[in-house]
Amino acid sequence: MCKGLLGKKLGMTSLFSPEGNYVPVTVMEVGPCVVTQIKTQAIDGYNALQLGFGEKKRNRINKPLQGHLEKSKEGNSAFLREFSVESPEDYRIGQSVTLDVFQVGERVDVSGTTKGRGFAGVIKRHGFHGGGKTHGSHSHRIPGSIGCSAWPAKVIKGKKMPGQFGSRRKTAQNLKIVDINRDQNLIMLKGAVPGAVAGLVEIKKTQIRE
Repeated sequence: MCKGLLGKKLGMTSLFSPEGNYVPVTVMEVGPCVVTQIKTQAIDGYNALQLGFGEKKRNRINKPLQGHLEKSKEGNSAFLREFSVESPEDYRIGQSVTLDVFQVGERVDVSGTTKGRGFAGVIKRHGFHGGGKTHGSHSHRIPGSIGCSAWPAKVIKGKKMPGQFGSRRKTAQNLKIVDINRDQNLIMLKGAVPGAVAGLVEIKKTQIRE
């Protein structure tokens, strides 16, 4: 069975569990994904499926990729990602993979690209509390001293400084599937996942590590 799918984050809401508990959930549209390529141990050295998700204008896809996608009769996939699979011989190119690979109560890992916030200071980027607001303070949002005196007389690597914030790949692990609407390809996970609304997400089965 395929161990993951591609989807789109729709936003957050909340619902009540059968026990009456209030649960915040993230709603995602996951699949259906089309198998565009099959990787096997004998040929590629590993077993995996390349899945396509979403639609894209054909004139925005280059000719080599158009030829690759035509093999699966799915020439307009906007995103392509690989997911490991135990038995690739159970799949064929052009086959549709749906939410049937997931079950309510299962644990999954969700990867996405966080919101880009541009060049940010230390208060926004690292949560510094800032300087005093009164009594003649001239230090409000600046990072303050960063040196190390006479020794080692340099700035240590990894020092929390202003810089690019966000727009990075992040993974939220071990999220619980609260509900699944197979008719509308919707899946609801407890908690938040990385990325903005309508952003691409990869949802994979959580590997149990012994």
